[in-house]
Amino acid sequence: MFGAEKGSADKLDGKKLVIGIVQARFNESITNALAEACKQELIALGVDNKHITHVLVPGALEVPCALQALAESDKYDALIALGCIIRGETYHFELVANESGSAVTRLALDYQLPIANAILTTENLAQAQARQIEKGRDAARVAVEMANLLDEIA
Repeated sequence: MFGAEKGSADKLDGKKLVIGIVQARFNESITNALAEACKQELIALGVDNKHITHVLVPGALEVPCALQALAESDKYDALIALGCIIRGETYHFELVANESGSAVTRLALDYQLPIANAILTTENLAQAQARQIEKGRDAARVAVEMANLLDEIA
């Protein structure tokens, strides 16, 4: 079984990794907190700050386009999608959540590049605020672990 030989510390060793982060500005107070927690965790995992690229886009639907541009550069070991979609009174929530989520997954598969998806989809602002720090950290850990896993099995 892949990964069984490596200890958990090796799986989360980011020292040799280059990571790209795409952050949606919509619901900026939430996405800024996601980004800050994510970057702090990446650095704690050993990713050099100069090996972290952080770009901003208007909203969650624009995140995949920027992810694709980063993926096509062939410079990154993993990417991270950050955003926040809060349910409103219209169908727009479902459209944005479904389309952004499926596009992120499709890009990861098409480019065989780990993309940690931390585009929050919540019912209200309180739920988003409750998740913003931990989901930012989780995204960093997922990106590092998956980059190391794909390097190991490639």
